[in-house]
Amino acid sequence: MKILLSGTASDSHTWNLVYLRLFLEELGCEVVGLGPCVDAELLADACRRHAPDVVVLSSVNGHGYRDGLAAVRRLRAEPALAALPVVLGGKLGVAGHRQDDDVAQLLGAGCDAVLGDDLAALRGFLAARARTEVPA
Repeated sequence: MKILLSGTASDSHTWNLVYLRLFLEELGCEVVGLGPCVDAELLADACRRHAPDVVVLSSVNGHGYRDGLAAVRRLRAEPALAALPVVLGGKLGVAGHRQDDDVAQLLGAGCDAVLGDDLAALRGFLAARARTEVPA
């Protein structure tokens, strides 16, 4: 399974992306890493170029809701990318806890999953997408 791994537009953190890349590679995924500070247009361009099976977005700076919403709306606006699975993890806001309204809006905009920092949930999501069990 090919994963496009990316930080969000305003997030310059990289340690989360390094960790996620290693985690995904240990699951047997091919990972294309875009790095930090990836805006919605660059994300869409990379999706067209690399044709991933899933997009994994990660945010540490607390602006995951805003940046994730822009990214998923951009992908859903393009017919060729409208069905591409998108997972958002990390911090959605600066409040420090999960905001159910934000999650609902992200899901309504087209995110397939909003996982926080739950790696078991990410593993489960990917296993369901692959229709086979991803090794633990």
